[in-house]
Amino acid sequence: MRMLLVGLCCALAGCAGQATEPEPRIVRVEVAVPVPCTVPPVAAPAWATGSLRRADDLQTKVRAMLAEIRQRQGYEELLLASLRACQ
Repeated sequence: MRMLLVGLCCALAGCAGQATEPEPRIVRVEVAVPVPCTVPPVAAPAWATGSLRRADDLQTKVRAMLAEIRQRQGYEELLLASLRACQ
């Protein structure tokens, strides 16, 4: 019994002397950093129907409305482009 106890103590003493240092590791952590948007504001154009008068004939009013549709499409494209630049 005494031999077993001495052998166990020697085995434990042998394990205690083998302390190994942990290996250094490089860990990459990706963190999102908020960045302020620096896109200049989009100015609204002078709309084609803004200069219409009541006395204008129907053809002039229809042309102005069709032109304003094109203006609004272009304006929306500029707004979407500035929004995409901020994302």
